[in-house]
Amino acid sequence: MFISSDISLFWLLPWLALCIVASFFFYRKNSWFEGLTVRLQWLLKVLRILTLFFTGVLLFALIFQMKSYRTEKPLAILLVDRSSSMLNYSDSVQVEPQLKKLRRDLNSKMEDKFELVEISIGEGVSYGESKGFNSGISDLTSGFRQIRTDYYSRNIGAILFVSDGNYNKGVNPVYEASKINFTPVYSLIVGDTVQKRDHFIKNVAFNDITFLNNKFPVEIDLEGVKMGKGTTEVSIVKDGKVISSQTLKYSDGVSDFAHASFLINADKTGFQNYSVVLKREGGESNYENNIRNFYVEVMDSRSKVLILAGAPHPDVASFLESLGTDQNLDVSSVLVKDWDRNLKNVDLVIWHEPGISYSQELQDLLLSKEVPVLYCIGPNTQSGVVGKLKLGVQVTGSNQFDETQGSWNPGFSSFIASPDLQRSLNYYPPLKTRFGQLSLNSGLDIAVYQRVGPVTKKEPLIYFGQHNAVKFGVVYGEGIWKWRMNEFARNGSFELFNELIQKMTQYLVIKKDASRLQVQFPKRFSKEEEIIVNAAVYNNSLERITTPTVNMTVRSSNGKTFKRDFARGTDMYRLSLGKLKPGKYTWSATTSLEGKRHTKSGEFIVEDVSLEKLNSSSNALVMRQLSKRTGGKYAFLNRYEESLEDLMNRKDIATMSYPETTFNDLIDIKLIFFVLLILLTAEWFLRKWLGAY
Repeated sequence: MFISSDISLFWLLPWLALCIVASFFFYRKNSWFEGLTVRLQWLLKVLRILTLFFTGVLLFALIFQMKSYRTEKPLAILLVDRSSSMLNYSDSVQVEPQLKKLRRDLNSKMEDKFELVEISIGEGVSYGESKGFNSGISDLTSGFRQIRTDYYSRNIGAILFVSDGNYNKGVNPVYEASKINFTPVYSLIVGDTVQKRDHFIKNVAFNDITFLNNKFPVEIDLEGVKMGKGTTEVSIVKDGKVISSQTLKYSDGVSDFAHASFLINADKTGFQNYSVVLKREGGESNYENNIRNFYVEVMDSRSKVLILAGAPHPDVASFLESLGTDQNLDVSSVLVKDWDRNLKNVDLVIWHEPGISYSQELQDLLLSKEVPVLYCIGPNTQSGVVGKLKLGVQVTGSNQFDETQGSWNPGFSSFIASPDLQRSLNYYPPLKTRFGQLSLNSGLDIAVYQRVGPVTKKEPLIYFGQHNAVKFGVVYGEGIWKWRMNEFARNGSFELFNELIQKMTQYLVIKKDASRLQVQFPKRFSKEEEIIVNAAVYNNSLERITTPTVNMTVRSSNGKTFKRDFARGTDMYRLSLGKLKPGKYTWSATTSLEGKRHTKSGEFIVEDVSLEKLNSSSNALVMRQLSKRTGGKYAFLNRYEESLEDLMNRKDIATMSYPETTFNDLIDIKLIFFVLLILLTAEWFLRKWLGAY
């Protein structure tokens, strides 16, 4: 026991002396006291001394540090895989009864030695006993990760893991289980470990989005087990018709892997449903994994970018090269003198050196058509032309030139530049600009400042603004092609330079949706996923409100329709559609605000990705690795008794004692109160009994 105080314990000695003096002073020259025997006189004085002393001790705020020991039984965690692949085997009906028997034996044989916990895993993690094997996802890693998080520093004795070892999400569970130090995993294997004759579609890779009349690739991986040497056929089917097929060869006959590549033409807009079909062969153990559906969104909405140049220049070629890598853009280039003034379907104009062949008629045309423009202002654009372009700056200076590098503005937020891009700007060579001072109007958004050596100037190198709600951008310098070459020389690619040009372009092309009703609705879901939709409604001041009712109508491809109302939140709306059957759906959300009807619509797909049906045999290799890596044992679930017996006989799993330190104030100890009460009562009783008044 350790005693501490805010006041030095040395002062207890003077306090004791003071209590003795006070007691003797209190009883001096009392006639009734002097008539008592010496023994009674000393008894009264001692009682008074002790009462005063203990009262003073309480004022010292003494703290007692006490050490005790807490025992903790080891944890035995039953981790059960609840994915639907557990039902893929001939003995699957016996799994649940065997689990019940295992629980009974755990409770009867191990409850005295272990603290028992059960956890179920599948798409998520849940505690307690659960039933059924209905999860469409096998994320075995999540269970071990949850144990490591929730029971960190606890006395985990062992983990009994019931699974078939197959997983389709996350990484190999062996890595996560190994992080739970000194904890053996007893693997209880479910399913048939003998591989049966089967071939199946292992993976389908494709572009989620493509454009009308483009060809998009589809890459297919196949796996064959005990199929024998020979050939098979894989096809891609759309609307019930085979649109392409290939013949593949199995050369090993026991364990084969094959790959097929297709190039499919996107001939119709919207979500298009395709099926990969693997030919059925005789004697296969599972035909459900011979077909895989996938959806591709075909769009006809490429943004058209027109590059206007007063004269040929390598800057123009740099824009063409960078924007040409973005499949969402249709980019073309033309000299101003050769341009036919056609702005139909043009979403952005990049005007390089507008001072060359400048035409006020051209500037008025761009403003009247409300087309966003990115101006590249170089030495050939006079300050007078800059004023006519209405770029939000006034240029004062001579006809001399300057060279300035760029420095990213950390306060710019119209789009996000990666940290690597921001660092790269420090290495890019200077651009050639017209010498002089730039005076900026309010409302401009500077992305990159001019920099001369280590000094960052107030003048912008790249900035953005608006003409009557139509966005424009300015690159105030010539020689941006050098940035592209510098990027390749330093990093061996144009990736960061392309990022800058493409993000500038995307920002100018994207039109702000000013609708008073906004709906956040992803376009792809799996059949195992709960579909959540968020919406927001804005008033005239663009503040979120939740006063009006927002309705949603969802229609499936077979014509079935259902309606739901959004639930109101603090400043948002939320709607859960639950889990839907695979297929293509259309939706529309409506609300009425100030007498006007506002509508949003779109479509989404629910994909039928039956990953749990791919495997017809359990992955005993993973289960064995789990046990061997962690020092446990493995056995089939129907022979779990061997694992329990081994676990009970282990000497390295035992109850642990943990020291615990507690701190108690002396004033909180009830015994002190009773001692003071007894001392005061005893003295008062003796005084009254002996005739004191």
